[in-house]
Amino acid sequence: MKPVKVGICGLGTVGGGTFNVLTSNAQEIARRAGREIIVEQIGARRDNPDCDTGSTAISRDIFDVAKNPEIDVVVELIGGYDVARELVLTAIENGKHVVTANKALIAVHGDEIFAAAEAKGVSVMYEAGVAGGIPIIKAVREGLAANSINWLAGIINGTGNFILTEMRDKGRDFADVLKEAQELGYAEADPTFDVEGIDAAHKLTILSSIAYGIPLQFDRCYTEGIGNITPDDVEYAEELGYRIKHLGVSRRAENGIDLRVHPTMIPVGRPIATVDGVLNAVMVNGDAVGDTLYVGAGAGAGPTASAVVADIVDLARAIDAPASARVNHLAFNSIDDVTVLPMDEVETAYYLRIEAQDKAGVLANVASILSERGINIEAIIQKEPKEGEELAQIILLTHRIVEKTMNDAISAIEGLDSTVGAVTRIRVEHLN
Repeated sequence: MKPVKVGICGLGTVGGGTFNVLTSNAQEIARRAGREIIVEQIGARRDNPDCDTGSTAISRDIFDVAKNPEIDVVVELIGGYDVARELVLTAIENGKHVVTANKALIAVHGDEIFAAAEAKGVSVMYEAGVAGGIPIIKAVREGLAANSINWLAGIINGTGNFILTEMRDKGRDFADVLKEAQELGYAEADPTFDVEGIDAAHKLTILSSIAYGIPLQFDRCYTEGIGNITPDDVEYAEELGYRIKHLGVSRRAENGIDLRVHPTMIPVGRPIATVDGVLNAVMVNGDAVGDTLYVGAGAGAGPTASAVVADIVDLARAIDAPASARVNHLAFNSIDDVTVLPMDEVETAYYLRIEAQDKAGVLANVASILSERGINIEAIIQKEPKEGEELAQIILLTHRIVEKTMNDAISAIEGLDSTVGAVTRIRVEHLN
């Protein structure tokens, strides 16, 4: 069979890893794909010392790759939004299939890109964009195709998971662990996308669209970072039988879909709570299959290249088939414009940590505020002031309640004369 010719755009960590996997495993890959896969051209501003590109043609203009008539598949690994979007659309316009690891591009511009690809009869593959080497896109889009997905939840950013794991295991504070994560290369010099949940929100947006057959709606995804989590919160969560994870959660509700990324307390007994360090994990619940869990490396040259090459192999297997025979970009042939719920309408349980004066009646006042709003308390811990401090801490776990009601209760608690500062709120999910 005719070889599939690939053009790689971007020769950084993932681009270099992809080239190395395609060349070092060429024979095995050809056996799986049923035909040879050749790197015909590379588009990169600079060389990668970890890649021996040999006689492979290299252009400093990535758009040369997108327009090269010899190339069947353009692999976009430059990252970012604008140039990557232009490159992908140019490749599609020139009749190329596209493989990308760019979750930000798909989350923000995916609807436009998929429409352009459908009009041209080509495919856009993006397995590597979510959870690195874990084949979660294929699992949800194909492996769970028989199911109506009820909910999914994921640790889909390794940097945040590393930070929270270190805080739990060693009692360190957030800023200290973040600095180490940057030194180890787990976090960027500007870690905003990781620790504020933006990176995870890109990935959750994609997973939710595939799970429920809805448009990509990144702008409606609620995001909250982990910078305000303290060692005390981590310790109290453990005392209550929970662990804190920076979780992306999407759930099918009666009136719409949840789409949110925030610190989340999970019962220690749930498998996803035990996934630590830089690993990623995604838990998916389908009506027929029940709970399924997918765990693995979420980043890095090897794991991400593994997912990129898997997409290339899938394309090579089906490249001669009509577009109607290929798997739809978002798994569904018709898309439902289901409402993504504003955070005020989301229902969940809560952990509240309140700093208050050490005197009688404070807890009774707090309990009264919650009771008046129909908020039931599941557990209470009272902590006496630490040595050298004057304020006591009240820790509460509540039953599920709509966020808007909890916001009102927190405002009332913060307005008490006996409480000090802001109430710490962490949402609780039992994942059932």
